[in-house]
Amino acid sequence: MSDRYVSESAQSDGVATEVATFDSCRQERRHMRDICIVGGGVAGLAASMFTERAGLDTLVVDGGESILARNASLENYPGFPDGVDARRYLRLARKQARNAGVTFELGRVTSVEPIDESDLEQGFVLETDGGDPLSARRVIAASWPNSEYLVPLDVGRIQRGSKYHVDVDDAGRTAVDGVYAAGRIAGEPHQTIVAAGHGAKVALAVIHDSDANFYHDWVAPEGYFTARDRNIPPGCEEIDDAERRRRDEQARETILEAFAEPLDEQPTMHPSVERE
Repeated sequence: MSDRYVSESAQSDGVATEVATFDSCRQERRHMRDICIVGGGVAGLAASMFTERAGLDTLVVDGGESILARNASLENYPGFPDGVDARRYLRLARKQARNAGVTFELGRVTSVEPIDESDLEQGFVLETDGGDPLSARRVIAASWPNSEYLVPLDVGRIQRGSKYHVDVDDAGRTAVDGVYAAGRIAGEPHQTIVAAGHGAKVALAVIHDSDANFYHDWVAPEGYFTARDRNIPPGCEEIDDAERRRRDEQARETILEAFAEPLDEQPTMHPSVERE
């Protein structure tokens, strides 16, 4: 992908979500997203940051709680020497996605079907539990353990006990063009750092398949490219030292605010324990 370039999107923060309507007769869509990610956990959040920053209009449909919220203390994620509260980590990851311009919608996807079975490039319609249908050119499933909504597509699900993994290639592509899976639902190990990395890897495959010209997502010091008489690849950025210091100050303020007070939220217990 080194020969591909794309401009970094500059979109404002916000949580208001536009939804798309689908008329099965006339195939009218109020708003066609480039990417719809089903699942707002670690894999979905990581994927969304990459696709949105690559200039792809990205919507995350969040079922309301990541399984990571059951974790009492996240101890093995690099960058937190003494661990971090999993709920605090999720808040920061969601803020980072919103800062990139990702749009969120709370709800559950109940089915995904192609708009035109003879031409998958037309995209997919996603039915939701109560809201208007959504439409997107490409779909990333990141919704462990729920994969029932993919049954109409016949992506290839592999049963493991009472749950199903989605069969994918090394880049997270399923048997259906335009449909991907990331994280635990794709058979990856049940670890936060792995889910984040796999979400990013799948996002890069989506970016490539979308023909969004892309180099890599990199903020470089002033002169890194231009001092070598090279154009700055869209998707990259050069910043001077004053801007670097400004961003560092903003980053420190964000982290200090996030960790200023103890978090009152409690870990979510496993459903089987709550029933007992």
